[in-house]
Amino acid sequence: MKRYWLLFSQWVTVLLAIWFVVATLQPEWLRGARRSMDGMTLLQAPPTFGANRPVGSLSAPAHKASPAVVSINTRQGKNQNSNNQDPWFRFFYGEQDEQNPAGLGSGVIVSPEGHILTNNHVIEDADDIEVVLSDGRKAMAKVIGTDPDTDLALLQIPLTNLPVIVLGLTQDMQVGDVVLAIGNPFGVGQTVTSGIVSALGRNQLGINTFENFIQTDAAINPGNSGGALVDVNGNLMGINTAIYSRSGGSMGIGFAIPISTAKQVMQDLLKNGKVIRGWIGVEPQDLSPELAESFKLPQTGPNALRSGVVISGVLQNGPAAKAGIRPGDVIMRVSDHPVGNVSDLLNQVASLKPGVPADVVIWRQQTQLSLRLTPAERPSPKRQAR
Repeated sequence: MKRYWLLFSQWVTVLLAIWFVVATLQPEWLRGARRSMDGMTLLQAPPTFGANRPVGSLSAPAHKASPAVVSINTRQGKNQNSNNQDPWFRFFYGEQDEQNPAGLGSGVIVSPEGHILTNNHVIEDADDIEVVLSDGRKAMAKVIGTDPDTDLALLQIPLTNLPVIVLGLTQDMQVGDVVLAIGNPFGVGQTVTSGIVSALGRNQLGINTFENFIQTDAAINPGNSGGALVDVNGNLMGINTAIYSRSGGSMGIGFAIPISTAKQVMQDLLKNGKVIRGWIGVEPQDLSPELAESFKLPQTGPNALRSGVVISGVLQNGPAAKAGIRPGDVIMRVSDHPVGNVSDLLNQVASLKPGVPADVVIWRQQTQLSLRLTPAERPSPKRQAR
């Protein structure tokens, strides 16, 4: 008996050695080559496991972030039939049922309490908002608050055991970083696309009042609005908002609101139900050579104005008018922060606390002046009729 056992052990050892040599030198021999009835030989790759993904695969961040990205279905019942005649509305939402028009978008679960971040234009004018999770669960959402100036909205759903996305740090993002866009384009279901960060701090695009976009070439299409832009660690870096397109589809130029902006807006919406910003009541314009010449501003010499914002109009009895600001003045600084263009001025004034005086440095008639004004609360934007 001992002899048979020894013989068996020797054979097993030899076979294992042969298998090891073949697996090392000719692994294709072990890939299950099969011969069909037609005499065709097929080589079948061995199964791969989660820990052995191909080099360059982005499945890990997609798997981490996707459960927290939801689909949002909206329904509008009252006096909304005119939307069907608006080509911009049809581009984003398609042709709608005239009796019960509906819209599709995306959102991101940002807290275990059921808070969902999305775009304001996704849920604007909606009578009913249905949220569909990646696991198939559905719930009706309530609106915590909206901010049309940044096109953000905060919703909440009454569900538990929710997948929550991890918020990233926008300041760590750089041009060239790989990102994923996750959403529900055209209502086909959750979709992941990849690309890179093409640019940071995009503004003056005419999309929102306050703009500081992340530009990406990751494919973003109608229905992606409100979805997640995540980094290679699966952390939320932005909320997909808009695309530049001549055809209606993705052309490699998409824009996302940075999570740093979204966090600030969320805090205000949770606390006040709205975002409170400063406002001074002026009509600003970027300082161009033509405007500088028109207002007779110094363009050469030690007093030359190379940055600032020209005030072309002042609201009567507004905060700026009460402080003594006049048309033709150039605002150079707001509360010790330099003003380089209109976007800078909007952001600096918006950060002021209404009712709290602030110093403003202006240039008027070859003289630098310091004025003290008390900002008011920025009025809610007027809704445009469709």
